[in-house]
Amino acid sequence: LLEVAREATETGIREAGIDVRLCDIGEAIQEVMESYEVELNGRTHQVKCCRNLTGHSIAPYQIHAGKSVPIVKGGEGTRMEEGEFYAVETFGSTGRGYVREDMECSHYMKNFDVGHVPLRLPKAKQLLGVIDRNFGTLAFCRRYLDRIGESRYLLGLRNLCDVGIIQPYPPLVDIKGSYVAQYEHTLMLRPTRKEVLSRGDDY
Repeated sequence: LLEVAREATETGIREAGIDVRLCDIGEAIQEVMESYEVELNGRTHQVKCCRNLTGHSIAPYQIHAGKSVPIVKGGEGTRMEEGEFYAVETFGSTGRGYVREDMECSHYMKNFDVGHVPLRLPKAKQLLGVIDRNFGTLAFCRRYLDRIGESRYLLGLRNLCDVGIIQPYPPLVDIKGSYVAQYEHTLMLRPTRKEVLSRGDDY
């Protein structure tokens, strides 16, 4: 399953380029991903793309910058442009190919475009300052807050989520008993070539 997701990601990278339609990349990824079956625990499963997950464009301090790189056919004909950065990521599943949020949330990110929002809770104000100083708009988890000495912050964090300053990212799951594999690379579209920034000896 890991190998299938890796091959689908490599297909997305191969298809990417200046002026390429994002929907065409999604169609190519789906064709590769769903051409495989995997055997796990003595059962054969058709691999499916997780159709409600995508890759995305990246901007400075903005992980999800507005353009989506689908992993299934269909969608908009938006084109990639010179100088853009993308996370090309694929998700293959032995389940339904559709994920939902489940379990306790531990990962968060400050919303990039949030303006001033009045806060009543003193702990929420204090925690927002800590988040701004340490993470800005990049993702963080509760363990990071623990490591920098924060304690008793859950009420403040919940308040920041409730007013839309912080976006929670709970775990995503397919159906019980299924397996999901994900691969991802970051690339930049230069004028004469695409550069895979995350590729190294170990990945």
